[in-house]
Amino acid sequence: MSDACVLKYGPLTDLPDWSFADGRPAPPLKGQRRRQREREEFVRRVVEISTEMEMGLQKWREKKEAKKVMEEMKKSQLLDPKGKLLLKNKK
Repeated sequence: MSDACVLKYGPLTDLPDWSFADGRPAPPLKGQRRRQREREEFVRRVVEISTEMEMGLQKWREKKEAKKVMEEMKKSQLLDPKGKLLLKNKK
């Protein structure tokens, strides 16, 4: 069998090859346990990366909001125009 034909998931790889006569399932084989462990590790990693992304986005939003507040504060602290500039703004 070539590498392209190897099944990575599905009933042929996930289900046991046999069962007891009374209907009890067979104990999981070494390969099944390994695949289950790999899937669990993969899911943990996905959740971890997802959480990191959410935290990063939250920090980015907070930074963006803080920058916006600082810009507004700087604008509010600017001196008022005087003389001709004041007259121009009123027109």
